[in-house]
Amino acid sequence: MTADPMATGSSSAGPGAAHRPYREVTDAHGRVYRIGESDRDILGHSRKLMVYLPWVAMMAISVFEYAYGSAEDTLSHAHGWTQSNTFWILSVWVFFQAGVAFPAGWLRERGILTARTAMYAGSVMCVFGFLALSHLSNVWLAILGFGVVGGLGAGLVYATCINMVGKWFPERRGARTGFVNGGFAYGSLPFIFIFNYAFDTANYHRVLDLIGCYVMIVVFGCAFFFKDPPKNWWPADIDPLTCSGDVKNAASLAKNPPAVRQYTPKEAIRTGMLPLMWIAIVMTAGVSIFGISFQVDFAKDVGFGPLVAASSMGVMAVINGIGRGVVGWMSDRWGRKPTLVLVIVVLGLAQFGVILAGDMKSEWLFLFFAFLSGFGGGAFYPLFAALTPDYFGENYNASNYGLVYSGKLVSGLFGGGLGSMVVGAWGYNGAYALAGGVSMVAAAIALLLRQPGRGRDVASAPEPQPTG
Repeated sequence: MTADPMATGSSSAGPGAAHRPYREVTDAHGRVYRIGESDRDILGHSRKLMVYLPWVAMMAISVFEYAYGSAEDTLSHAHGWTQSNTFWILSVWVFFQAGVAFPAGWLRERGILTARTAMYAGSVMCVFGFLALSHLSNVWLAILGFGVVGGLGAGLVYATCINMVGKWFPERRGARTGFVNGGFAYGSLPFIFIFNYAFDTANYHRVLDLIGCYVMIVVFGCAFFFKDPPKNWWPADIDPLTCSGDVKNAASLAKNPPAVRQYTPKEAIRTGMLPLMWIAIVMTAGVSIFGISFQVDFAKDVGFGPLVAASSMGVMAVINGIGRGVVGWMSDRWGRKPTLVLVIVVLGLAQFGVILAGDMKSEWLFLFFAFLSGFGGGAFYPLFAALTPDYFGENYNASNYGLVYSGKLVSGLFGGGLGSMVVGAWGYNGAYALAGGVSMVAAAIALLLRQPGRGRDVASAPEPQPTG
């Protein structure tokens, strides 16, 4: 690779930051990198803040999905809903939470919607969703308020946070993306126990209203500091053309080299890899959502006590979140694709393990497979989030990952609502066996993924040459 100066200019820095010149260079594939500006030149502070603030916001909105299953019984009694009603409310929420990612990304990349504005709008929609769940007994109005409006709000926050960290850490995004994504799971832990032990028909209005206000305040506060880097920006501590510089970051780039160019959504679809990723996430997310929706009910049906049922969901949420950070770190060292395949296989095996634990009436075995299910059921999200810009670049990542992540809107239908129908027809064992099989097929599809534009596997890429 050889550097080719293409343009020079001065950076548009954040408050209190100096204006520094930058230049653009191209690599052998024609990809452009904007170099010369540090994160502090642009933001006025370290880009680490663009990890911690999205992480905090993700923890706030995690209560929507990961704690909802623990609140279903009380909501059913308070509003007179059936089990099917509560499952479909969550399914609609998942549909809109995932579905808004692409249009929001499209608007952001055209400058119509800034990251900060998306977060502000999302925070207001989130509180509206909880107020609807609290005060609207008509199931259709609850679906509209919590499922549609709340789902759109949580989706705006989720997509903005994930894309923010991917843009600011293009050289080693796996660990950071996993860390931020993990907040979306274990942030719900306090609310899982609140809904299991301190949530009833006498106080549900007050609890849900307070949770909605909490989500809005946290997200709104984080949003104030959100800002995207310039297009093509690359950090100063590593040479994008030679992968030399910081040893850890260079090693990650050797396993996960940058995309050969910046693909628009249409171009990414034409490579064939984005559709494969979409199919894989549809199947894997469906299995994950099924586990989130039915694990507590399965535990109660088998005869395990309420503490085990609540603890299993707590274990799933914590390991789900921690696992996202761990696999992000692993993928920086082993490669994104091998780590993704491993995670999906573990998720599939865990579904069969849950059946075994139920048949044996073993609470400890059940908690162990809840552990594995939690790990696999969340860890694939940051891997897809990091793999998308690895394959297609950062400039259109909000749209490209929005398309990939939109697979979850289909997953929400068969993971929650249709999952309840399968449970009714085949029982829990049949449903869990089907989920395990679907996960194994998804792992086989993930094996077919290849980075567009490179003639050889990433694993054969040359080792990095550290400088200094």
